[in-house]
Amino acid sequence: MANRSSRPLSRGPIGSTLNYFWLPVVLIVVWWFASAGSQSFFLPPLSEIVRVLWTDLMNGKLLRETLFSMRNVLLGLFIALVLGIGFGLLIGRNKALRVAVWPFLAFLRAVPGVAVVPVVLVAMGVGPGPQIFIIVFGCTFPILLNTIDGVRGIRESIIDTARAYRLPETLYVRSVLLPAALPQTMAGIRISLSLSLTLMVVAEFSAGNAGLGRYIMQGQEAFRPAQVWAGTIYVGIVGYLLNVIFLFVERRLLGWYFGIPRRAPRYRTAPSSAGKAIKPEA
Repeated sequence: MANRSSRPLSRGPIGSTLNYFWLPVVLIVVWWFASAGSQSFFLPPLSEIVRVLWTDLMNGKLLRETLFSMRNVLLGLFIALVLGIGFGLLIGRNKALRVAVWPFLAFLRAVPGVAVVPVVLVAMGVGPGPQIFIIVFGCTFPILLNTIDGVRGIRESIIDTARAYRLPETLYVRSVLLPAALPQTMAGIRISLSLSLTLMVVAEFSAGNAGLGRYIMQGQEAFRPAQVWAGTIYVGIVGYLLNVIFLFVERRLLGWYFGIPRRAPRYRTAPSSAGKAIKPEA
């Protein structure tokens, strides 16, 4: 008989939610009461920070800045995806090309994305264009390098089987190379997703006239620390939500990799007297 004390205390969706969120809730409550009587100009009470955050959400200011920033982030990530996956598949499967470009890639990957901000500002000025370029520069390399490693990690037996069947090039890339490299590629995308928010904020600090980074800078310039804290917390919330969405998409795409069983189709049995075949439900 199983020992009841060894069983988890909470089960089901409610228990899982409690296990997941109890620590953030405790930290927020502690911060709320610990900062309630704060007289520091730089560390305002959490209640004041929440009030500023709620006010700017309700008047639409933060939503406008969010739309501006997310447009740049998503466009920059899309370009980084195309470049990283495309060149990653090409370089990963071609040993001569990989050897030739590897010193160049090793040099560029060592350059922090924020380090190119002054150069981009001098060369391209301010506006959405330079901000998107900075995001693309910083986010392409995690996707590119992980895709290369994913292609290089494909077993030789899989490649030999594909060659034996003489698959067309397009079908070979779409059905063999890309699925095999996808777990590594998704790991690179996850890194780029969090990196894109950092680059977005830094770029808007220096080259932006709108966006969440500019919202934080406006609070600093106006000596409104509550707005600075509100903008920082809001960026963290946006990043968390993007990560949740990404994890959902990742598990849908890589269900076979994580060992998630597929839902078997439900069948309905036709009446025995009709003699009809069993058909799956739509």
